[in-house]
Formats: sequence, C-alpha cells, structure tokens
Amino acid sequence: MTGNRAGATLEQVAAHIGVSRQTVSNALNAPHRLHPDTLERVQAAIEELGYRPNRSARGLRTRSSGMIGYRMTPRDRGVLTPLMDDFLHALCAAAEARDRHVLLFTAPLGDEGLKVYEDLLAQRAVDAFVLAETVVGDPRPGWLAEQGVPFAAFGRTWGPGQAGAWVDVDGAHGMAQVVEHLHSLGHRRIGFLGWREGDGVGDDRLRGWRDSAEGFGLSTEDGLIIRGANTIDAGRSGAAVLLDSAEPPTALVAVSDAVALGALALLAERGVAAGTGVAVTGFDDSPLASATLPGLTSVRQPLERVAEHILLLLDNQSVSGSLLRPELVVRASSGRR
Repeated sequence: MTGNRAGATLEQVAAHIGVSRQTVSNALNAPHRLHPDTLERVQAAIEELGYRPNRSARGLRTRSSGMIGYRMTPRDRGVLTPLMDDFLHALCAAAEARDRHVLLFTAPLGDEGLKVYEDLLAQRAVDAFVLAETVVGDPRPGWLAEQGVPFAAFGRTWGPGQAGAWVDVDGAHGMAQVVEHLHSLGHRRIGFLGWREGDGVGDDRLRGWRDSAEGFGLSTEDGLIIRGANTIDAGRSGAAVLLDSAEPPTALVAVSDAVALGALALLAERGVAAGTGVAVTGFDDSPLASATLPGLTSVRQPLERVAEHILLLLDNQSVSGSLLRPELVVRASSGRR
C-alpha cells in the first residue's frame, strides 16, 4: 500500500471520484497515461483528501527521487533580481504541496552546462527540471526534449520551434498597461529605458511599449529609447540622456525595477519630484517597488500562478505553452488617476 497513516489512502482517493486504484497510481507515477481532465480530477482529490504517497516505497518501485532540478544563476554585482528569488520560493512551496522538493545546483551557461544536467540524471538525483531565465538560443529545452526528460520552463527562448512546455508572463501586455496609464494622465511624450538589443524579454517589453504608444498616436522615435544593462547605474545614465535631450519626455518607462530605481535616483539628485515632475514606472513589482520613496508604479508578475502552472506541466508534458497576463500596480512615482 502507498497511502500514509495520517491522511487518506490511495483506495479512498480512487473511491472519492469513482476511478480505479490504477488511475490514481498513474496520476502519481505516470501522468502522461491519463487524459488531462482525468489527471486534474485526481490531483484535486489528492489535495482535498490530504493524501500523501509513501516516498520511500514509491522511489523503490519507480526508481524516482521526487526531486526537481533548478539551476541557480550567478549574479553580477550591481544587478538586482529579487523577482527570481520570489519565484524560487513560490516554486518550492508549490512542489512541496505535491510531495516533491527542489534541488538547487549551478551550471555554466550554454552547451557547457549540459554536462551538469547529464550528471544529475545519471545519478538519479532528479526526475525533472524547471528551467528559468531562458535566453535566445538556450540549448537546454532542446537537449532535455531529446533525452525524454520531463521539464518545464519559466520563460520563452524566443527562437523558432521552442521545445517543451513553458509558462511565461506577457511582458508586452504589461507595458501596454503602463502606456495606457500614463496616457490617461496626460503624458504625450514617453521615453523607454530598456535592455540591450537581443534580450528576448527586454525586446518583448519594448515591443509592448512601442505598439501601445503608436496606438495612441505617440512618438516612438529612436531618440526616446535608451538601451543598457539591468542596473541602477544604467537607469540613472539612461534617464539623464533622455531628460537632457532637446525634447525630453515627461514620463520614463523602465524595463525593470532596477533600471527604474536609477531613474528615480537621478530625479532625486536633480530635485525633480517623481510623479508630479517626471513620471517613472518599473516592471516586476519587486519588494523594492513598495520600499522606495515615492512608491514605484510597476507591473506585477503572477509568480504563484507561474509556479503552479509549471508543476502541472511537469505532470502533463502534452501541453506546450501558457502565457499569463501581469497586473499594473499604480503608486506615486507615476502620479495617480
């Protein structure tokens, strides 16, 4: 028997929704064998009844570890990425709710790092992988798909024919919300502080800014766009270039909260009030957004929903991709409607 003593048994879960014991077992050990609707019903019943499989018995039977591999990305000094820390916390919580755990590891970028993934699989240290911070030309999705290893990615690789399941947040839609908000406040010249060309996420957010601005009949000339690193210093220097131009914008849309903090710092140095003088917005709604003075208007990514979707995709590899919409959080840095 695989049921535990504290909660329901496998047989009780099966009887609760009128399926066979084998169907519940398949949901736990071979989810690809079930129709997605059936899998969802079984998973809901498992959660409702508090069933927890016997990890040791299941591991011996299926030769599985119940562990999900997750690569930690090294951080450069000056680059703020609290968003990924929040996502990792949400992922761990979602995994533990399903009696699984996350194994953290490091690996080089590109093809060189695939050796680490191969070693983890050979040691049976993990059963699946969650990929994050995917980039243009990322080799991991294709390699894992070729190996037949279950995985799901937080983010697109922005290339043709991306392999495997993924969940992403619609950055273009988030930026469209920002432009609509600023336009409603009367701004007609809106600058963009972005990342270097070729960054898939950054280019997607730039596209959202451009398409929305053009939809309102606003200028998207090259002089309103500054590209740089994802740092506070880059935001400060980029904002200076835009505000010192012959026709300075009245609002600055930043590709991330880190870049927006640089713009806020420049305004503070110059004695210009953010929101009433020059509007500033960020993206990600990191803890920094609510901690600044004034509070930073930012786009919030639904990280808990992303984590939940990713865990479902690990159990159902037939689903290809899912694009979730973010939410604009308005604070004083942009002025209020």
